[in-house]
Amino acid sequence: MEPYAIEIVNMHKSFGSRKILRGMDLQVKKGETRVILGPSGTGKSVTLKHITGLLNPDAGECRIFGERISGTTDAERKRLRSKMGVLFQSGALINWMTVFDNVALPLREHKLFPEEDIQRIVSEKLRLVDMTIAKDNYPNDISGGMKKRAGLARAIASNPEIILYDEPTSGLDPVMSNVINELIIRIRQETGAAQIVVTHDMSSAYMIADRISFFYGGQVLFTGTPEEVKTSDNEFVRQFVTGSTKGPMVLETKS
Repeated sequence: MEPYAIEIVNMHKSFGSRKILRGMDLQVKKGETRVILGPSGTGKSVTLKHITGLLNPDAGECRIFGERISGTTDAERKRLRSKMGVLFQSGALINWMTVFDNVALPLREHKLFPEEDIQRIVSEKLRLVDMTIAKDNYPNDISGGMKKRAGLARAIASNPEIILYDEPTSGLDPVMSNVINELIIRIRQETGAAQIVVTHDMSSAYMIADRISFFYGGQVLFTGTPEEVKTSDNEFVRQFVTGSTKGPMVLETKS
């Protein structure tokens, strides 16, 4: 049986006395787009940091294509990270570098290709996200939506097998949000990469997800297709997707 692209098994993580992950289990297949929903502070970003090897769990483990990324050597983590691309919430572009050089950065940093190939690859990725016209611009000279698209081009520059997105449509208008959503769908179709998208945007979640996992209390409380989420009678899920102030999450979200 082919291993999961990402597999989290009974993972626990605390910071001091604060327990964040409490037996987290998650499996994402190659070619699947998994959306993660949940209120703030329930472990979404912490989970992404475990997947990339930036954090080690207190118990349990995270596997990338069947290999543990936690508790391994720096060289092993680096090798597994090379299979991943990450789109950060802000785009995380370097202000003193052009859009082109930002996208080229991971390729140059890891010396993956000769410069001639890097020029070609970066140009291809910028065309994919419709950013060729801004390739010589600096991040301070482009809009928030363009920063997200440039960040996405950088995330996919090395043709990763796993792509992680942290709030890819936050701060964007509905039209630009759909541009990003369509790019996420297109990238999955063209590359077959496993994708995890952390978002609070329900329209985006329903549009891009193969399956949606709802995080609460440091665990996966519910997983299903977009249609199953829409029709779920789980009271936590219903409160979140409807934005109701009444329900089981009220006390915890006010704390």
